[in-house]
Amino acid sequence: WCEKATRMSVRTNADNPEQTRNAVAFGAQGIGLCRTEHMFFEGDRIHAMRQMILADSAEARRHALARLLPMQRDDFAGIFRAMGGYPVTIRLLDPPLHEFLPRTAEEIHNFCEVSGLNEQAVTRLVERHHESNPMLGHRGVRLGISHPEITEMQARAIFEAAALVQKEGTEVRPEVMVPLVADVEELVRQKQLISRVATEVMAETGVSIPHLIGTMIE
Repeated sequence: WCEKATRMSVRTNADNPEQTRNAVAFGAQGIGLCRTEHMFFEGDRIHAMRQMILADSAEARRHALARLLPMQRDDFAGIFRAMGGYPVTIRLLDPPLHEFLPRTAEEIHNFCEVSGLNEQAVTRLVERHHESNPMLGHRGVRLGISHPEITEMQARAIFEAAALVQKEGTEVRPEVMVPLVADVEELVRQKQLISRVATEVMAETGVSIPHLIGTMIE
């Protein structure tokens, strides 16, 4: 009865394909917020994420991001399939970076065993990344501007996943959200980057992907 009468639709928060399937089963007609940072805490992903954060050069950062790209792409593809043509708003990486880093001496030791990094150096870097007021810290759009390769990777994962699922015959409607914008120039720069990546992926795949680029204004 409600569906016949309503003039509005309800979207869900969902960060993985399973949550998306559940939301659709309950009648959601899109995702209003997909928080990409939630995808990085599982399994080996956290190690690649930590290496990316602690990298001392753009080249080292890109190396770690290359490991994360297929993981994000697979997640987005699963979400797009489960959404079945409804719109999906994907928020680019948002939280304070120190949330991803090892906290205890044991966690730092285990991370260094996997990554081959020096424990003392990692301990110093972890301390340097700690922020007392994360809302004003190095996160959201500020992170994307200082390290555009991060936005680049996430945009490529979104649009490559969209192209893949559209080729399978499922309509995809991605909406890219740039978080924590305080000044229009921040959004302009990030939008240019995202649009460039979208154009590249559409040219590479031969798939046209209708999409929106917007923001969460703070």
